Amino acid sequence: MKKAREKSKKMLAYSQNVLNKMSFDVLLFKKELTKACKNLLAEEVDELMKWVLENFGAQYVLQPIPVKK
Repeated sequence: MKKAREKSKKMLAYSQNVLNKMSFDVLLFKKELTKACKNLLAEEVDELMKWVLENFGAQYVLQPIPVKK
C-alpha cells in the first residue's frame, strides 16, 4: 500500500510538471489535465485541481460537459 501511495505521489508531481509545460495552450493543458485526472487517486485529483486554480486560474480548470438525455 505504501509503494502505491509513493507511486501516486510521483504521478502527481509528474502531472504538475507536464501541466506547467503545457500552460501556453489552454486546450492542450485541458487535454493533459484530463489524462492526469484519470491516472490519479480521487484525493490527489482534488489536490491537483487546487494547484491548477492557484497557479493558472479558473480558465484552466475542467468544466463538466452537459449531456443531453
